[in-house]
Amino acid sequence: MEMKDTSCTSLGYGKPPWIFKGSALYQLHLVKAENARAFIPKECRLVEAFGYTLGGFFLASYDDSPAGIFDELVVIAGLVWNPPTSCAWAARVLVGSDEACLHGRKVVGLPSQVARFSKKITALPQTPESKSSSFLRRIGLRTSSSNYKNHMDFEVTEIKKQTAMSICNINVIADASQQDSKGWMGPLIKMSLPNFSGRTKYNSNLLKYSCQIECRVRAVQPAKVSGPSASDADKENSSEDQSSNVESVSRVPRGTKRNFSISVMLSKPILALEFNHLKMRVEAPTTVTVCSHDTT
Repeated sequence: MEMKDTSCTSLGYGKPPWIFKGSALYQLHLVKAENARAFIPKECRLVEAFGYTLGGFFLASYDDSPAGIFDELVVIAGLVWNPPTSCAWAARVLVGSDEACLHGRKVVGLPSQVARFSKKITALPQTPESKSSSFLRRIGLRTSSSNYKNHMDFEVTEIKKQTAMSICNINVIADASQQDSKGWMGPLIKMSLPNFSGRTKYNSNLLKYSCQIECRVRAVQPAKVSGPSASDADKENSSEDQSSNVESVSRVPRGTKRNFSISVMLSKPILALEFNHLKMRVEAPTTVTVCSHDTT
C-alpha cells in the first residue's frame, strides 16, 4: 500500500507528534458488520467473521494535551484490513473542546463533533465478597475488601448548530479499592494503535495515523451503555434533514450517522481495559493512495 506524507497544518496544536496524558477506558464490542460497513470507504475491506467485526469505544479524560484539559469519546466502527495487520476506523469522535474538534476534522480527517460531558459519581453498596475475591485479596491482587462501589455516569451530549442532542450514557463501575492511588493498576505496557481516517467533507483524503500508548493497564468490568430517548432521536433526524446541502464523502445515508454510532455503543461488550497514567503520542497522518483488499 503506497503512502506519502500529508501537508500537516496543525492549527493551534503545534508540531507533531502530539502528546496526550490522562486516563481512559478502552472497551471492545462485537459490532454487526452491516452497521460498521456504513462508515467504511468502498475501497477498504472490513475485517469480519460470522457477520461481526471488532469495534467499541475509547473514553478518555485528558489532563494535559495540546488543547488543554478535555474529555473525548471515540466510537470505533470496526477494523479495516491493512495486511498483515488491521487498522481501526472511527465512526464518530466527540470532544469537549472546540480546538480539538477543529484539529480532528481538518488535520486528522476524523468525524469530530463538539460535545458536553456531564459526570456524576454515586457510591452504592457492594454484594458480600466472594471466595475468589477474598483469595485475590490475600495474594495481593486486591488491596482491600471495600464494601461499596463507585458508579460514574458519563452523559455525552453532542452540540450541533446550537442544538444539544443526547448520544449516550456510560455507566462505569469501580470498586472503592480500585480508586485508591496505592491500589494495583496493572502492568506498565507500550503498544501501538494504528488507525485509518478521512473521506469526510472536511478532509477527503484517505489517511493513516498511529497512536503510541504507554500506560498502566488492567481488565475491568465493562461499562453499561444506554442510548438517548426517543425525543432526542427525533430531534437528530430533523436536524440532519435541515442540514447544509454540502455532500459528505461518507457512505452513511443522511439522518442515520448518529443512529449507526449509537448502535455501535449499544452492541455486545467483550472486553474492557482501564488505562491509567496514560501517555499517548499521536503521529502526523499520512495520505494513503488505496486500501488493500488483499488479506494474505
